[in-house]
Amino acid sequence: MCQLLGMNCNVPTDIVFSFTGFATRGGRTDIHNDGWGIAFFEGAGVRHFVDHQAAVESPVADLIRRYPIKSKNVIAHIRKATQGRVALENCHPFVRELWGRYFVFAHNGDLKDFNPELNGPYQPVGTTDSEAAFCYILQELRRRFDDALPMLPQLTAAIAELTKEIAQYGTFNMMLSDGSALFAHCSTNLHYIVRQHPFAEATLCDEDVKVNFSEVTTPNDRVAIIVTEPLTTNETWTAFKSGELKVFIDGTPLA
Repeated sequence: MCQLLGMNCNVPTDIVFSFTGFATRGGRTDIHNDGWGIAFFEGAGVRHFVDHQAAVESPVADLIRRYPIKSKNVIAHIRKATQGRVALENCHPFVRELWGRYFVFAHNGDLKDFNPELNGPYQPVGTTDSEAAFCYILQELRRRFDDALPMLPQLTAAIAELTKEIAQYGTFNMMLSDGSALFAHCSTNLHYIVRQHPFAEATLCDEDVKVNFSEVTTPNDRVAIIVTEPLTTNETWTAFKSGELKVFIDGTPLA
């Protein structure tokens, strides 16, 4: 299956350290070599990079490792194909517009016999179950709330219902963000950590790289990292429960 990486912060932050370890799993320390992608929110806009090459071989991934793009919400994905050929249009994350803002989505898992009736403006470009699920979520959100962006509790409740419905078809670990919040649903495997003052040193699992966050942050910074498998060896990560949906805002998981 694929792996997911998300970041949600209270101030624009770069994801270079986490992405360095994560991308190594895209063909070197793991088998997720069927493409990769990453999306950064910046204001109302999104920087979106995808490549059908393995992340360890992709010159675009090398750019991301070297270029500290700062964002409050980031979603990344490395792919091990289960449905859909290895092609650019099947690389996550996927991006669509709803309520005048971009939504970004990525999925880890395999949905069996999932063929939702898509009768609105949201149609898959590729051939993955993941993109079909994303289009279905947006279609149903628009059907429920029409053209009015709902308040966060109503939006969260709707997403919780939809993820529970889709998860009946198989494994549905997913991340979804509109740039103001990051929603993460776990079927089988997701972990998170919140880094905040007092910051400490962290060492990657997949690369011989470490960073002392106290040297590159301020006492007011707060960063939540959400990932399929923990990225560091010397930090305490919290595992999601199966079937759990968490909402992250400003680097904090909401109760």
